[in-house]
Amino acid sequence: MKLIFLGTSSMVPTKQRNHSAALLIYNEEGILIDCGEGTQRQLKIAGVKPCSITKILITHWHGDHVFGLPGLIQTLGSEEYSGTLKIYGPKGSKAMIAKILEAFVFEARLDYEVLEVESGVFFENTEFSLQAMPLKHSVPCLGFRFQEKDARKILMEKVKKIGIPEGPLVGKLQRGESIKYGNKTIEPDDVSKIKPGRSICFLSDTGLTSNCLKLAEDCSLLVCEATFANEHEEKAELYRHLTAKQAALIANNANVKKLILTHFSQRYKTTEEILDNAKELFQNVTCAEDFMVVNV
Repeated sequence: MKLIFLGTSSMVPTKQRNHSAALLIYNEEGILIDCGEGTQRQLKIAGVKPCSITKILITHWHGDHVFGLPGLIQTLGSEEYSGTLKIYGPKGSKAMIAKILEAFVFEARLDYEVLEVESGVFFENTEFSLQAMPLKHSVPCLGFRFQEKDARKILMEKVKKIGIPEGPLVGKLQRGESIKYGNKTIEPDDVSKIKPGRSICFLSDTGLTSNCLKLAEDCSLLVCEATFANEHEEKAELYRHLTAKQAALIANNANVKKLILTHFSQRYKTTEEILDNAKELFQNVTCAEDFMVVNV
């Protein structure tokens, strides 16, 4: 599982930072979180094929988070995208996508499905789940959490010590089922351990709200906006954004393992001040750069 930052600026892009977008790659899934202007080009530079995207999660419909959608949809259609593209977003997303398709002339179409999300788990399979919660912004806005399922890891040295041959019996233990071997009953916990699933929380464009803590609780990685340094707390409150200190406070109180800050105002030529502000409350923190790749 890896996360590629494709855009780390806020409302106005800079020479170094594109509009908001990040791609989470997990097995055969390519989950794009937001699609700011220029995301297609960022994908090309990062060496990622657009058709590898299976899901798009839209936090909200401010332009810096969605201006790249029309171009990406056209490209996927022209490249004979296989399967059905799933687009998840807040209430009103179906109407917004319909307007995009009406506004532009597309050379090709693709199968897509728009699903409006409010709160709770909105996707789940045997490998992971996706959860959303509303955040505090000037328009309906969602935070997202990717949660990998716990996995049972077989301890082969214990299996070999008992004498269980590799094959169907080990497969049953892997699935959490007890087995009979010889005259003994072997429980899964006798020869395995549970490996907790990894989790990533995305908090973008929000003021402080209890849902930030709920969504980020015990996450392996928190990706959080820090549009402003601490000295501009009044601006953050006015525009319903977070300061570096507030992002660090969420990370600290939610007991996350690692914090990555993003969505920086164009006023900051470097992120040194923002990073220093955050480290006053949370040490395991870094500031995202465009094309930064994180293995989770």
